[in-house]
Parts: sequence; structure tokens; C-alpha cells
Amino acid sequence: MTAQTRQAACAFAWRNYLLVNNGINENDKRRSALDRYVTDLCDSGGYDFDLLQIAAVTYLKTLDELHDDRSARLVADRALAKCLE
Repeated sequence: MTAQTRQAACAFAWRNYLLVNNGINENDKRRSALDRYVTDLCDSGGYDFDLLQIAAVTYLKTLDELHDDRSARLVADRALAKCLE
């Protein structure tokens, strides 16, 4: 997994998040949380660009709903596992 792939997956998810959520600052703390989550996924290996996008979008959506990083990671990881089945 290249850094470019990781950055592209984060950028895709963040761009879509900003389109749906007006008034969010480009440098919102959720963006750095997203970067950390996707970086952790990349470090664990085995995920392609499409799967990273799914996980990233799911993570942001869940983070918004639950306001809890740990829960958002769990939900996104489950969605990722479902895609791999």
C-alpha cells in the first residue's frame, strides 16, 4: 500500500463528507481522525483503494453519529469485513 493510495482514499472520503455536511472546516479534527484510522488500516495491510474508501466513508459517517472514535472504528471495521466475505 502506497502513501498515495492512503491519501487518495482519505481525500475521497473527506471530499464527500464536506459535500454532505455544510459548514465543516477543511481542517476539522475529524479529518485528522480519518487520517489516523486509514493509516492504521494501511499499516495492517491487505486493503485495496476501493476497500479503503468504503472503510473511510463508513468511519466518518459513524463518527458523526456516535461521536466516539472507538465505536466508529469498530463499525467501519465490520463493514470492511463484510466486504471481504
